[in-house]
Amino acid sequence: MQSRVIIRPVSMADGAELIAANLASIAVHEPWVYPCRDAVGFEAYLTRSDGERSVGFIARERESGRISGIVNINEIVRGLFQSAYLGYYGMAGFQGRGLMREAVGLVVTHAFDVLGLHRLEANIQPDNKPSRALVERLGFRKEGYSPRYLKIGGEWRDHERWAILSENWKS
Repeated sequence: MQSRVIIRPVSMADGAELIAANLASIAVHEPWVYPCRDAVGFEAYLTRSDGERSVGFIARERESGRISGIVNINEIVRGLFQSAYLGYYGMAGFQGRGLMREAVGLVVTHAFDVLGLHRLEANIQPDNKPSRALVERLGFRKEGYSPRYLKIGGEWRDHERWAILSENWKS
């Protein structure tokens, strides 16, 4: 079955549409994530997504071509570790249809099959039930709890650590 989403690395051409989608999705994103909302923020995101240490993917609904979400592979560490952090968020109007599950699944497959990573970790705020459910459905396992782990929206927030290994991933 063909995926309902298409993923590809973020590019300069995505800027205006991504900023508009993020602005229209503030009620969906906060307090979980505060993505770029202007050209300066987008350029910083694009610069971070250098393909070496971080890769940002735009997920587009195949049918409409609109941005349905973002999936990031961050802080890629090579050598003996071969690991990275996974981050993601969906856009308003696309919730509840499984599109982010498909997009994250495609990026996880890319991380293991193309980038050759061994481990991906997703850090999720405990009250973000949809995000926790997404990684559980994909086969991630909860590894622990970290108080005041990440500073999001100006506040240190607790996170659960969820991870999956390449040998446990079923593409």
